[in-house]
Amino acid sequence: MPRVDAELRPIRSRDNAQVKRLLRLATSSRERRETGTTILDGVHLVDTYCKSGGTAEVLAASESGYADAGLRALFEQTPAKRRLLLADALIERISQVVTSSGILAVVRTPEAQPLPDSVDAGIILEGIQDPGNLGSILRSAVAFGIRNVFLSPGSVFAWAPKVVRAGQGAHFFLSIHENVALPALAARVRGKIIATEPRAHRSLLDITLDGPIVWLFGNEGAGLSAEAATLAHERVRIPMPGETESLNLAAAVAICLFEQVRQTR
Repeated sequence: MPRVDAELRPIRSRDNAQVKRLLRLATSSRERRETGTTILDGVHLVDTYCKSGGTAEVLAASESGYADAGLRALFEQTPAKRRLLLADALIERISQVVTSSGILAVVRTPEAQPLPDSVDAGIILEGIQDPGNLGSILRSAVAFGIRNVFLSPGSVFAWAPKVVRAGQGAHFFLSIHENVALPALAARVRGKIIATEPRAHRSLLDITLDGPIVWLFGNEGAGLSAEAATLAHERVRIPMPGETESLNLAAAVAICLFEQVRQTR
């Protein structure tokens, strides 16, 4: 049995009230929304959150994880209101990954902020449903210097554990706005709104991407609604000489942001 500090008494029962709360949070979107919290699962996410200056509501480590010097150091250095030591089997039940790294944190999700008075750069996403796609888009946004991401009503919860895992810490460097009424947002854009459309006449490579630009992307399958499409000042297609009809949404976003950086570097 791994050695632990006397203050941390291992919890080994799934009937423990704290364990039950963690299980509900890990498996229920409703619980996450109602409590305003989510779970960060794994060393990288917890470490990134720690470096961002946040304080976890709960920090939990597995018994075997706590026996590892590196993980124990992270566990002890990360600010937290409450610390738990859990049996390995309990951590595995709470974790939503195949093999848990032995540490997870419950953190508060940011409260909804008012829309910026003016927007000169950002990504607008309408009806995006796939957690992995959204997480990857958030990573690309950070990589290419975008700060604001706007999600329409009906989109996946940005702080769902699967989105957070796919984002790999990107959440902590972005201003994410959810349930945004797109027409109200469009009125605040100080520049062009550019949407991607597979049948658009102009190619992404044929337009000049300078000045304030906000990108607009639609649902993975259905694309943009008719209402959202009218908000775009320009529509472009990504040139695809191959046989496929469309790209994964996250890939399309990354290509557009890369081309913008390439032209303006």
